[in-house]
Amino acid sequence: MKKNDAEAVLMRRIERRFAKGVVQYGLIEEGDVILIGLSGGKDSLALLELLAARACIHKPAFRVVAAHVVMENIPYQSDTDYLRQFAEACGVPLVVEHTAFDASTDSRKSPCFLCSWNRRKVLFSIAKEQGCNKIALGHHMDDILQTLLMNMTFQGAFSTMPPRLVMKKFDMTIIRPLCLVHEADLAELAHLHQYRKQIKNCPYEHDSHRAAMKEVFHQLEAMNPEARYSLWSSMTNVQRDLLPEEE
Repeated sequence: MKKNDAEAVLMRRIERRFAKGVVQYGLIEEGDVILIGLSGGKDSLALLELLAARACIHKPAFRVVAAHVVMENIPYQSDTDYLRQFAEACGVPLVVEHTAFDASTDSRKSPCFLCSWNRRKVLFSIAKEQGCNKIALGHHMDDILQTLLMNMTFQGAFSTMPPRLVMKKFDMTIIRPLCLVHEADLAELAHLHQYRKQIKNCPYEHDSHRAAMKEVFHQLEAMNPEARYSLWSSMTNVQRDLLPEEE
């Protein structure tokens, strides 16, 4: 298969899964103003590209803004000029904000949690300033399923990151339009579209079990190529009569 043909097949597959997720979970509605959390990684760049293209269809009509949060105490070097050029090429304005956090302020929470939560708070603030009613994050199917496994293993909870989450406290809705898109396809898209990598050197990265759980997930797929679909279905196929009763 020629490169152009392979790219066309890849784009059709990604766009089909992207559109299915948007429609199936009711992620976009008429008049939405959606803030994209643009980290600069392949997932958020793909999300920006796909949402910007969908916004041109006008069915339903919605508007897109992108935001990049720079965490000043983490050595994650963002090429903000590249991100701005990328966003502008997609016809999307980019807002850049700087913030920081002190990991010593709450020993009960991991630095990864504190970093993520502080970034999220800044996104909520930008969303309000920009008149947005939704925030779109670049979590894909693999992320959601690995979080499911993480929560079962370490939290004792059957939960994950849902495609749509209404945050009543903040009067904001979190959406994950890549929820049915596979990470492998996004990696291939990043290569074909030559997304520029950001320099990541987080001192807390090894404190997380996510990389190990990612390997567990791949092992499950090696045992059963349909494992991801079985795991996804399990979230809406809870057979309570075959589970222990609550005490």
